[in-house]
Amino acid sequence: MALIAPSLLAADFARLGEALLLIKEAGASMVHVDVMDGHFVPDISVGQPVVKSLRKATDLVLDLHLLVERPERYVPEFIEIGADRMAIHAEATPNLHKVLGVIRTGGVKAGLALNPSTAVESVPDALGEIDYLLILSADLGFANSSFLPRTLAKVQTACALRRERRLDFAIEVEGGIGEEQIEGLALVGADILVAGSDIFQKDPKTRLTSMMRRAACAHQISRV
Repeated sequence: MALIAPSLLAADFARLGEALLLIKEAGASMVHVDVMDGHFVPDISVGQPVVKSLRKATDLVLDLHLLVERPERYVPEFIEIGADRMAIHAEATPNLHKVLGVIRTGGVKAGLALNPSTAVESVPDALGEIDYLLILSADLGFANSSFLPRTLAKVQTACALRRERRLDFAIEVEGGIGEEQIEGLALVGADILVAGSDIFQKDPKTRLTSMMRRAACAHQISRV
């Protein structure tokens, strides 16, 4: 099986409390939050005040994805305000190993995020320092970005490296994921699937429940 992590980026920002309740009632255990700075990606989303409020409002696992330049400037504060998981981009800092260490020392699960054009093989040394690898399956920060089919091969590569090096990181995939991608991604080894627009555009609770059911039934070669 794979887990579904609903992304708040696609929810109505005026009703985030309702979105958290919906996610909880559907039986999901994790909520994904994209923090965008308008530089690393074109869009600006939420920052520390919103994440702090989310932490106060829910006991769901807060899965933060920092799409920001020089994440080392913000990581300590996000740890302090209650992030449970935090992914930083390999492309965003020259201090990758140091920042991953700060995250893990702070008691937070450390994730390494890779843009669609960044190969898993380009960061071999970092794979031993992470709790999860976040593979982007669409160009985030750009409107109407669709799922990139080549992501399946990238997940397979990550699984092969994990197996060969006897590592234990989970594989998370984000970007353009709908029900039609769930089985294929789980089959090649994805552990966590981040979905947003496909959930929140219409009848979110029904959509989320359906996606969770499909992910739970999907055959999968790895584990969380």
